[in-house]
Amino acid sequence: MAATCSLRSVVRAPPPPRGLAGARRAVRCCSSAAPTGASTSKLVLEVKERLQREHPGLPTGRSGRDDDEMILWFLKDRKFAVDEAVPKLAKAIQKQDSLENEKLCAFLVEKALRNLPMGTDNILGIFDLRGFGVENGDLQFLKFLIDVFYYYYPKRLGEVLFVDAPFVFQPMWQLVKPLLKQYASLVRFCDAETVRKEYFTEETVPPDFRR
Repeated sequence: MAATCSLRSVVRAPPPPRGLAGARRAVRCCSSAAPTGASTSKLVLEVKERLQREHPGLPTGRSGRDDDEMILWFLKDRKFAVDEAVPKLAKAIQKQDSLENEKLCAFLVEKALRNLPMGTDNILGIFDLRGFGVENGDLQFLKFLIDVFYYYYPKRLGEVLFVDAPFVFQPMWQLVKPLLKQYASLVRFCDAETVRKEYFTEETVPPDFRR
């Protein structure tokens, strides 16, 4: 008889929630269900707006901060918790963007070396720092660039120009300088006018440095 009573107590529907505690249990139960339709679209839009507001420097387009499909995937991964999905998605996009920058950097170095005039062994590196802000400081990428020249292209870098470096660049320079080792002596801080006059002719000056 006792066993029968116990079985009934298990299969019988629980009484409706009472008071505040019951209401909280009901809310938790409802919130754990995956949203559908318009609710999902609203969450995707919320993530896009958060990314645009909090991480405006992230790329857009495919696999970018406005890619609905990728946003939805991260929302599902975080059980549709926007506060958890936003930072994880931002980190993933930043990592992907860094990889693309590294590929582009390697391509440009190879291209510069192939285009060197006969009898020339070194290339000139120019960092245009006009408009540089704290959000542009990518220490990881700079470390990658240093490693590229240090390990794969030794003695191929003739000089490095930091053009119109603002005051906010100085703290980053103090971090980067020890990493450069002997290459630190190749760095020169100068302005755009110096670049035009001392390193190029009117015909060869890059478009970004033309008057």
